[in-house]
Amino acid sequence: MPYQSNDELPESVRNNLPKHAQDIYRKAFNSAWDEYKNPEDRRGNDSREEVAHKVAWSAVKNEYHKEEGEWVRDES
Repeated sequence: MPYQSNDELPESVRNNLPKHAQDIYRKAFNSAWDEYKNPEDRRGNDSREEVAHKVAWSAVKNEYHKEEGEWVRDES
């Protein structure tokens, strides 16, 4: 279920993240989807999809943070 475009991302992602952050999310999700296809590569009982979403959010949070309810890019 990798995402081919940002238009395919979940509404919660599309409606909240800026375009660049959506790109980060999509790429990280797709990479994690491939990397964690085998259950023994995952911690706990999380599904492949759950792990991929967690990795994607983590990737976004490496470059963005929430400020007054909006996602903004970190200054660096």
